[in-house]
Amino acid sequence: MAIRIYGNRSLKTLPGQDTRPTVARVREALFNIWQETIADCRWLDICAGSGSMGAEALARGAAEAIALEQSSRACAIVRDNWRSIARPPQQFRVFCGDAVRLLGQLDRPFDRIYFDPPYASDLYDPVLQAIGRGALLTVDGECAVEFSPKSTASQWHPLAQVGALRLDQVKTYGNSALAFYQLDNDC
Repeated sequence: MAIRIYGNRSLKTLPGQDTRPTVARVREALFNIWQETIADCRWLDICAGSGSMGAEALARGAAEAIALEQSSRACAIVRDNWRSIARPPQQFRVFCGDAVRLLGQLDRPFDRIYFDPPYASDLYDPVLQAIGRGALLTVDGECAVEFSPKSTASQWHPLAQVGALRLDQVKTYGNSALAFYQLDNDC
């Protein structure tokens, strides 16, 4: 299977549903919301899957993209996809392993963070806490968190405050939704 991003560029994906790419409707909506902020930004893609969101950011002029992904097979796909998109002086790096642990190793803030774990994952709160605790967002940065708006009581739903992060807005797109978080300057 292949997906297409900005500029009609094709990306590889892993077979099966282990790393489901963000649906085109959600990807397009997010980049419409963030369109004025992507050029020259530092982008962090957490639970990157095929890397489609970071590839889209690179295609739209992000200066740097960093991917965090658990699956080594997916990490190889992200590297291939980003290598085909990035142009000098753009930079990218792909880190394979546990997202929470890897977040603790990052040493500079990001302008835009995209976080899309499996919807039934227990990663939501620990990752959001780590982002706020590690000062991984710039002062005017924003983190978009993809989740299921039809979640059950056992699945994650956006909280008004998660550590140093404050919920700004929630947008719903069918079976997917995005929660936007910013640093809470009062924390």
